[in-house]
Amino acid sequence: MSVAIESHDLSAEQRSRRSGGREARRAMRAAPLADDIRPIRAGLEGGRFGPLGQDDLERIHEAVLALLETVGFANAIPSCIEALKRVGASYGDDGRIRFPRELVLSTIRNAARNFTLCGQDPRHDMVIQGKRVHYGTAGAAVHLVDVEKREYRESLLQDIYDAARIVDGLDNIHFFQRPMVPRDIPDPLEMDFNTLYACVSGTTKHVGTSFTVRENVAPALEMLYEIAGGEESFRARPFVSNSNCFVVPPMKFAEDACGVLEACVEGGIPILLLSAGQAGATAPAAIAGAVVQAVAEVLAGLVYVNALKPGHPAIFGTWPFVSDLRTGAMSGGSAEQALLTAACAQMAQFYDLPGGSAAGMADSKLPDIQSGYEKGITNVMAGLSGLNLVYESAGMHASLLGFCLESLIIDNDMLGQCLRCVRGIEVTDEALSIATISEVCLNGPGHYLGNEQTLRLMQTEYFYPAIADRFSPKEWNEKGKPDILGRAIAEKKRILAERFPRHISKATDDKLRTRFGEMIKLPRSGMGG
Repeated sequence: MSVAIESHDLSAEQRSRRSGGREARRAMRAAPLADDIRPIRAGLEGGRFGPLGQDDLERIHEAVLALLETVGFANAIPSCIEALKRVGASYGDDGRIRFPRELVLSTIRNAARNFTLCGQDPRHDMVIQGKRVHYGTAGAAVHLVDVEKREYRESLLQDIYDAARIVDGLDNIHFFQRPMVPRDIPDPLEMDFNTLYACVSGTTKHVGTSFTVRENVAPALEMLYEIAGGEESFRARPFVSNSNCFVVPPMKFAEDACGVLEACVEGGIPILLLSAGQAGATAPAAIAGAVVQAVAEVLAGLVYVNALKPGHPAIFGTWPFVSDLRTGAMSGGSAEQALLTAACAQMAQFYDLPGGSAAGMADSKLPDIQSGYEKGITNVMAGLSGLNLVYESAGMHASLLGFCLESLIIDNDMLGQCLRCVRGIEVTDEALSIATISEVCLNGPGHYLGNEQTLRLMQTEYFYPAIADRFSPKEWNEKGKPDILGRAIAEKKRILAERFPRHISKATDDKLRTRFGEMIKLPRSGMGG
């Protein structure tokens, strides 16, 4: 007999017990849960899925070492050449830096691992180790999706702040890397500075950001040190990391980004070493080859960072993307992308390095059915593979060209489902439920609706989405036939009307606005006054 059993099939006693069970379940759901017993949470252990076997991992590793030793990297800036030669890399007459096998292996052995990416609020700290999984945003979308008009418009600074404050209250999005660029700020220095200001003002979660050139790092550091209460305080708990595309695939250094990397390492900012080749365009079309190139490029960056400062926190950011080979366009929501991301997670685990890659980059232009399956498949595979940091997992559309605030709210539900899959099934003597089954079948009502085990596990074993539709058809009809997008629109408007974070004191913000003057472009009127 199904759980949806009709009341006329139950005895009076059974109906009474079911009613009591329903009331007890409602009371249980109202009770808050401690973080360590919630059914899903940041840092759940993944690793139950992997597309690569052990022999595959070894073969990729050997190919990577061969590439670094024989092909190497072009376009290194002088300070990079000096740092890498100092630790044993060679600089050839052809202008390429090559990395001896033992240099790469010793760097991997001695690199930072098991470190914490801090939030401004310590409850958002993320321990990056093993196969602990965290989902977050990222990207450089140039458009905001207006779902009500079904239009794309240019993204603005206010949109970045609004995205940050929405994410600040979403439990299943664990960090916030800037997902858009402010198209209303053309100056690169002002763009970098204000992007960071909007992010750290909008959320207490860990923030990722980028810089255009080395010179733009210094004012940002000055701001961060002020917010942290001093340089030492920031260095002890850096709540911002630098997403650094130090490589131009295939196998060339990006000169401006290398300058940024050096300034961030010097300033105490953790580095996401990001290689973003596109399979079939700037990386091999073979999926295994795209993984090989990405791993080689990121390991070269790891040697670089550790040559500058041994043990500096750096994330193994293999981000190979996929092309639709019919057109050359990126296809971020594809099955191939899901496989690439999962394989990169396995390579990070092969080296026992903190890994970050990308998933959830829907090709769909709107939060529709296509978006749902693209994001769900790529994000759950990333989580099941045990990827430490899943970037771009929420809000993205049009293969990173568009960002949608309503999708953040929908994707928060989707990521909750992904996290529940990551958690898996705990098989214990108690969970096998022999005593419970015996009691219900031999002495009880013949169902588990009001059972003590049901009441005890309903919050700790099961995830409940916030806005997804689980109504019966009758309830759905009585409620006016709502759909998930309409509910997300309403929730977005509620959050933006009510949630104005105040973790940065007015006194500190006053000091920043006095120090940087008109350089700060986000008006207080857009921050709740």
